[in-house]
Amino acid sequence: MKVRALLIGPMPASIEVIGGSKVAFAETVRHLADSLDIVVLSTTRQRANLSPWRRRASDFAALLRTIRGVLIQLKNVQIVVLNMSLFGVWFVVPCLSACCRMAGVPLVVRFFGNGHRFYRCGPAARWLTGKVILGRPLVYVQTRRLHKHLHAPNVRWLPNVRNVMPCRPQTQRQVANVANMVFIGQLRMAKGLREALDACRGLPPDCHLTVFGPCMQDTDMSLFKGHPRATYGGILRSDEVRDTLAGCDLLLFPSYWESEGYPGVIIESFQMGVPVVATRWNDIPELVEDGCNGLLVEPRSAEALRAAVERLRGDPHLYRRLCAGARCTGERFRSPVWYRKMAQDLCKLVAVDRS
Repeated sequence: MKVRALLIGPMPASIEVIGGSKVAFAETVRHLADSLDIVVLSTTRQRANLSPWRRRASDFAALLRTIRGVLIQLKNVQIVVLNMSLFGVWFVVPCLSACCRMAGVPLVVRFFGNGHRFYRCGPAARWLTGKVILGRPLVYVQTRRLHKHLHAPNVRWLPNVRNVMPCRPQTQRQVANVANMVFIGQLRMAKGLREALDACRGLPPDCHLTVFGPCMQDTDMSLFKGHPRATYGGILRSDEVRDTLAGCDLLLFPSYWESEGYPGVIIESFQMGVPVVATRWNDIPELVEDGCNGLLVEPRSAEALRAAVERLRGDPHLYRRLCAGARCTGERFRSPVWYRKMAQDLCKLVAVDRS
């Protein structure tokens, strides 16, 4: 019989903007279902474009719903896997841990994104956070940096992974000149939207940037008005991302968003053999190796972004090398192998707990 697992996390839903954590959790559910008997408890709630007090109220209501859902399901499952950002660890993990401990069911935690809040807090808060996290039998973290900081036998590195298959067998990309670029992501100004648009203004007439993504509270759509080299393409469905990347020469990802970990769109771009121009920000350099699978530039610099694009336009050999490096990197982040290992870990933990 398969191990029966309760997976808790944010499933994509129409009430909320779909972001990286929701896509990653949906990928987790899809692949673990091959090895485990899965029960899903979604924590998705409306947060985007809400005032701070309404976001807190929504978070608190979601916590109560999650605890109630866990209490209902505990008698039917053998293990609980909580998928969340590091931000809510002080509140959510102790509550769920107490519930699981009473039922004799192990609680595993998987964190999305980077540990920016963990790194910024003081020594006492870091110690307390570490105790809460490391008290779980298994902990999965997305970035190597956080894995290093939480160095312990029960901590595993589980990066953001995807399994986007190319439209045709991967061969060397034949691009006469880098011209067709895309920006895919939530349209937050801290994602580098203004810098991407400003960088394209000074590029040659054959260059064009298409921007895809949902508008957020601070999105300034007036930036597109009269822009000579960029257009807004709307919101992509998940099944449209592959073909969009396949039709472009370059992904621009000039983010300085504080929660940036391993952006899924960069991994998808790599798996399509498309290199990336991204920023030296948070843990992005763990994915994008300058001169290997993409180019790195300083955050908030349209000039540096434009110079990187012009460099690729003037050096076809470099561009082809980056395409090959992107394909190689993308293969290392294929979903099946990572989730097979995760399923094995969970099954072993249940077997040990039973004994």
